[in-house]
Amino acid sequence: MSISRTAGVRRRAALVAVPLLGALLAAAGCSGNSATPNAGSTKAGGSGSASTVDKIISSAPVASSLPDSPTLKKIKADGKLVYGGTASAPLFSLKDPTSGTLTGFDADLAKMLAKYITGKPQTDMKQVQVETREALLQNHSVNAVFATYTITPERAQKVAFAGPYYSSGDAILVKKDNTSIKTVKDLNGKKVATESSSTAANDLKKFAPKAKVQLFEENNDCLQAVQQGRVDAYVLDQGILVGDASTNSDVKVVGQPFTAEPYGIGLPKDDPAYKKFVNDWLTKIEQDGTWAKLWKATIGTVVSGSAPEPPKLGSVEGS
Repeated sequence: MSISRTAGVRRRAALVAVPLLGALLAAAGCSGNSATPNAGSTKAGGSGSASTVDKIISSAPVASSLPDSPTLKKIKADGKLVYGGTASAPLFSLKDPTSGTLTGFDADLAKMLAKYITGKPQTDMKQVQVETREALLQNHSVNAVFATYTITPERAQKVAFAGPYYSSGDAILVKKDNTSIKTVKDLNGKKVATESSSTAANDLKKFAPKAKVQLFEENNDCLQAVQQGRVDAYVLDQGILVGDASTNSDVKVVGQPFTAEPYGIGLPKDDPAYKKFVNDWLTKIEQDGTWAKLWKATIGTVVSGSAPEPPKLGSVEGS
């Protein structure tokens, strides 16, 4: 889920999501669900109160007109936004086992974009893996990717990015009773899980070169490796780890983020009018307060404090 993050130099933008730093609220719960292919839903909803998020989406704006864009024409004709995402990221995009609804910040942003284009929050989520996001955008199997997708110059050679619309950073998740790991330096000599092909894997080489890195395909695989004691820690975007800790009372997030991860909306590279349109939409929902309301109703149900200021659009290399 976060993150087919390719190797290479990445611009270290300052973290915007300051309230995430050490502001976790204690929350007990059960393990998140594993991702399932094509686990999409057209019903509006969030990880907080469904009625609250429904109201936010129902009051979200609709575009008065559409520019000349092949992607927008297809979305309009289909009557829905087909996007790449995940079903196993608490707070960002998680499938409700009872209703089948996808809930969270990314999932509900996708619904808002669908409404802005078509007038209705109709979406079809296609499960993406870390290795498949660029290919699905390049062959137009999806109209966009909402998947805590870190913007990098390397990825921007293959796809376009709207945003950044959020900023996180690599952090550390350990078992609740672990007292030996507090900072990234403590990972040296320890068994550390992260997602395969992630930028976190490369970050560990720099910040904890003696860590014994073990690669797993998905977030849930890494989480379970910690829970089962097969690894000592799990390193990935703090936003993802905060979500894991919010639904699993046997783990915790420690220390402060040691990198910056600006999230972007992945778009086809061959449709610049579409990218401008999505950036204009982000500007609109940020300025009218819709972005902050959605943050409060999703991520803000676990993280205390006011909604952070969104990152400046186009502020990182590759955006």
